[in-house]
Amino acid sequence: MRKLKLSTKILIGILSVFILVIASIGFIFRKDIQSVMTIKKIDDFGFYTMEYKGDYGLDKFLASGAKTDEELIEFVSKQLLKGLPVTIEVPDLGCSIFTADTPDGDRIFGRNFDLDRAPFMLVKTTPDNGYKSMSLVSLSFLGFTQPNDMNDMMNKVLSLAAPFIPMDGINEKGLSIGVLLLDDAPTKQETGKIPFTTSTAIRTVLDKAATVDEAIEIFNTYDMHDSANANFHYQIADANGNSVIVEYVDNQMNLIYPEDSYQTVTNFYKAPGEKFNIGDGHDRHQRMVDRLTATKGILTPQEGMKLLESVMMVGEKDEGSDIVYDTLWSAVYNNTQKTVDIAVYHDYTSIYHFDLNEVFGK
Repeated sequence: MRKLKLSTKILIGILSVFILVIASIGFIFRKDIQSVMTIKKIDDFGFYTMEYKGDYGLDKFLASGAKTDEELIEFVSKQLLKGLPVTIEVPDLGCSIFTADTPDGDRIFGRNFDLDRAPFMLVKTTPDNGYKSMSLVSLSFLGFTQPNDMNDMMNKVLSLAAPFIPMDGINEKGLSIGVLLLDDAPTKQETGKIPFTTSTAIRTVLDKAATVDEAIEIFNTYDMHDSANANFHYQIADANGNSVIVEYVDNQMNLIYPEDSYQTVTNFYKAPGEKFNIGDGHDRHQRMVDRLTATKGILTPQEGMKLLESVMMVGEKDEGSDIVYDTLWSAVYNNTQKTVDIAVYHDYTSIYHFDLNEVFGK
């Protein structure tokens, strides 16, 4: 009888320890679990949404930064994935962006993201020390290429890295930003400032900038180290109607302001100098300019989406990289209303609407 009582006590003790361990693990990973549980499939193409619930540690990242994608991966693995291995690879990408006003006076920011076919995600973040935002991420950067890859629980966990790889987005102050490829050697600034990479620059702007001027100050504060062995430029616009293109030429930052009430950019240099006009996407750029000139820079959000449809890419193979470019998403951000309308992979009959205030509560 004594042995039975002793065995029962030991069993109860072991069970108590096990429950305590499970509870501790659940507490430590509670925000990660909550984030994973928010992942939803919106479209059969492979369009997902996620609301990131935890602290992804941007301020900690910015304390030392990263010069390479490998350094970013090391940080993300430790900070967000508790040591789980992850790959982050930003490939060459196409893209088109414009800004315009609506007839009601709202400021809109239209963006096509062109790349190999792959699933993507709208990531919603509410940092403690920054602005809430919605940003779009190609899940191919994490190695996911099939529409149903996110059915796998481990892949869902790895998608917790998404806050650090946005390609475009809007924050609660009505500031939008998007990145576009320039086919040139990557920018590698070495001025002694803390370094950041292509996607972490976008993350920083969305979290920390309320206006175009504040975004420019962020780019001035850090040394740019491009991802993907390529160069990039960025278009930024705010709710006040300001717009700028931030472009690096031979490691020097240039600012290109609009000459009209609208601004457009694709994949060629716009800064005056020896590289002016070098690159791709002149035809897409001209179609946007022609349309915006004809309307004096005024478009409804629906007309903005039509303009993006007119410059979408469909199965265009780049002979240098062998990438087959398709428009994965078209997004019309409304900087005044803090909303985004999204068309998925050439389908402009079904538009998905997201409101930052409704998503996060006013």
